[in-house]
Amino acid sequence: MARRRFLAQLFSLPLLGLASQSEQPRKKSLKIMMKSAWGSDDPTRAAFPFIHGLALADAGHDVQIFLLGEATYLMRKATAGAIVPVGWPPLTETLGKIIAKHIPVFA
Repeated sequence: MARRRFLAQLFSLPLLGLASQSEQPRKKSLKIMMKSAWGSDDPTRAAFPFIHGLALADAGHDVQIFLLGEATYLMRKATAGAIVPVGWPPLTETLGKIIAKHIPVFA
């Protein structure tokens, strides 16, 4: 009888440990600045800060995008309309979502 009680207590311990791991506290929001100097010569790399910034904002983080050099030309409507990254939506769609989420873009 004592052996059965001991084994029951022994086997119940890992279950209690798993229960406490499943109740994780909410992760805190991070402040993230995405920086890019890639311009229209490489459309996929040029769109990455916008795509990744949008994904991070959707995850609940505070995102800012900082453009320098050739990347500043991406803010022109004509240039943004010509950027279609490989395997991703056109930059104009992504910029529309960024504007809707009020993500600041510094150029």
